Amino acid sequence: MFGPRDSRVRGWLLLDSYLPTFFLTCAYLLCIWLGNKFMKNRPPFSLRAHLIVYNLGITLLSLYMLIELILATWEGGYNLQCQNLHSAGAADIRVAKVLWWYYFSKVIEFMDTIFFVLRKKSSQITFLHVYHHATMFNIWWCVLNWIPCGQSFFGPTLNSFIHVLMYSYYGLSVIPSMRKYLWWKKYLTQAQLIQFLLTIVHTLSAAVKPCGFPFGCLMFQSSYMATLVILFANFYIKTYQKAPSRTAVKETPVTTEIKNGFHKDYFAAANGFLNKKAQ
Repeated sequence: MFGPRDSRVRGWLLLDSYLPTFFLTCAYLLCIWLGNKFMKNRPPFSLRAHLIVYNLGITLLSLYMLIELILATWEGGYNLQCQNLHSAGAADIRVAKVLWWYYFSKVIEFMDTIFFVLRKKSSQITFLHVYHHATMFNIWWCVLNWIPCGQSFFGPTLNSFIHVLMYSYYGLSVIPSMRKYLWWKKYLTQAQLIQFLLTIVHTLSAAVKPCGFPFGCLMFQSSYMATLVILFANFYIKTYQKAPSRTAVKETPVTTEIKNGFHKDYFAAANGFLNKKAQ
């Protein structure tokens, strides 16, 4: 359907056949479903040490990819506005090797969800979360097989930078003494939204002034990024909307149900706010 694959990545791990990527994605979705059933009547696992090691590992991998992509594209004299697939020679191969690690990191990041399941953080396993994890792994299998370098470098470079910040945050949040310093969570979501918008602009710039990069791939990437902008914006609005003010809570009709001196709706609002804050 996409034409001949790029011969430069032939024989690379997981790339020659789509079946491993497909079955790993199915296993991921099955683990979520079965895992929630398994944990239903069991206490959550702490997994503090595992999470520290895992988040540190993803942070270091992301840092490696960020640095290597910057160095490889600089070496190849990549054009920021539009870069084709074959003009940079050895630098294109270097970029493709880093992007293979980027693809492979997406299957490692399936563990984000598995940890949520084992810790019984069901509220974190949203449609956005599962959609993002499952689709990225599959899309990047296609990217590596057909467009493994050139214009494809930009999104992973930004995303690797965001992941250095994000997984550092996640790792630190597991340590109780560090939580008071982690006031910047909502700014991570803002940074992710900016990342998607910049990727769309960068992608469309190659359509406005073509350089030989496949036009259909540019349109697909822009469309996919638009879905992430919509979903992440919706998440941001719902997560960071203002909690009920004290004035609103105090203005309780005298005819409504009172429990221990407080209106019952007060507890619903307070618990919702505290639960979000604890997560």
